[in-house]
Amino acid sequence: MPYDVEKVRAHFPALHEGAAHFDGPGGSQVPDVVADAVAGTLRAAVSNRGSVTKAEQRAEQIVAEARQAAADLLGAQPAGIVFGRSMTQLTYDLSRTLAKQWLPGDEVIVTKMDHDANIRPWVHAAEARGALVRWAEFDRATGELPVEAISSLLSTRTRVVAVTAASNLLGTRPSIARIAPLVHSVGALLYVDGVHLTPHAWVDVEALGADFYACSPYKFLGPHLGIVAARPALLESLRPDKLMPATNDVPERFEYGTLPYELLAGTTAAIDFLADLVPGTGPRRTRLARSMQALEDHEHSLLTRLETALQGTRQYGSPTRDRTPTLLFNVDGVTPMEVYRKLATHNVNAPAGTFYALECARWLGIGDAGAVRAGIAPYTNESDVDRLAAAVRTLG
Repeated sequence: MPYDVEKVRAHFPALHEGAAHFDGPGGSQVPDVVADAVAGTLRAAVSNRGSVTKAEQRAEQIVAEARQAAADLLGAQPAGIVFGRSMTQLTYDLSRTLAKQWLPGDEVIVTKMDHDANIRPWVHAAEARGALVRWAEFDRATGELPVEAISSLLSTRTRVVAVTAASNLLGTRPSIARIAPLVHSVGALLYVDGVHLTPHAWVDVEALGADFYACSPYKFLGPHLGIVAARPALLESLRPDKLMPATNDVPERFEYGTLPYELLAGTTAAIDFLADLVPGTGPRRTRLARSMQALEDHEHSLLTRLETALQGTRQYGSPTRDRTPTLLFNVDGVTPMEVYRKLATHNVNAPAGTFYALECARWLGIGDAGAVRAGIAPYTNESDVDRLAAAVRTLG
């Protein structure tokens, strides 16, 4: 069944404003069913989780449904789904928890490709424990992160390797499935930032070999929230700091305070929406596989169209199939911020900067000014791409 982008677009009230949105990597627009789920939860009687009142039961059901939905999306177990305020917050919390087991001279590996949310928490945790930070470098010319960049740094003192599943700046997708067994061979854990990959590809955490996989629903059409998926047995082995009366059950021991039930309901709705991007039957996990493949084909076609239309700009990274539909570019003689502002006058939203991938931008040589980033989303169509290209041509 072909991908019907106009049918998808009809579910996004924000598109009625007329802008062409290429700002999805920073936060996607939201379909009506997600907004309805959030609003419906806020209008309903919901209280702290329990089994006595209907309000308590409703809260329990919302949480259980959200864990199952996230598990279906990621190929994980519901008991291994941890919710938090953001991926950044969850990564800080888990880095501090894991660091309790580190000794001076232990090592953590981070990459110059990653968003700072998968760098700084590990750097700070290492500093607090006297551990060493080792940096994996990517190829500036191709924008690729070779497996050897990680494997060459591994040692018996390595405790954690933190690496992105897809660069939020370049779209590059490192080979996590090849990196994982190398990390595990030295007894280390693999923490994968899947924030930028999850909106664009079929994800199977077990197949990837990630010990921890972090993502953000607001990047895949949902509300602002963070998710980490891990094996329940691994979570059982960790002892995070928590309030004394708080449960010691997994995954709840990692979730501080009362969960945002309305956002969890919205997350479930977003995942259901992704599962039904193309018609089909079967379990949600099966429908997600079908829909995400159709979405990936659609988005790659648009990315190819955009790369061709923007020939003459300075484009970063390699134009390969194995990347997310994200194009980073600069226009000669025009600062990235000025390009951003001028595109906005054409009602085209394509922001500029480093997008918190500061180490990546500096290693590329584009510095703190960064570049313009055009991200393709499920609601992007050919007209959007052509509008962006036409607007860029006016800058010459």
